[in-house]
Amino acid sequence: MYAVIKTGGKQYRVAAGEKIKVEQIPADVGTEITLDQILMVGEGDSVKIGAPLVAGASVKATILAQGRHKKVEIFKMRRRKHYQKHQGHRQNYTEIRIDAISA
Repeated sequence: MYAVIKTGGKQYRVAAGEKIKVEQIPADVGTEITLDQILMVGEGDSVKIGAPLVAGASVKATILAQGRHKKVEIFKMRRRKHYQKHQGHRQNYTEIRIDAISA
């Protein structure tokens, strides 16, 4: 069984037992959360598509870690103009494990 969830403005295809990194969720490590914005649930040939959400569907997940991604380096330069700009960014993430999908 799999589901397409929406969290942090992005969509993820998940199945039970998977570990994924999503946008930061403000909760402690080890807590169990319920994701209720389910766009699609599928099992074999049967697929339920929401309009926009599947009614009554939910995904239970456990928070494994809070962290930060690798740094993204931004470098801007105009040649012969003596202009250089360096910038970096590290995005926060939450690593979760999908425990159960209920439709």
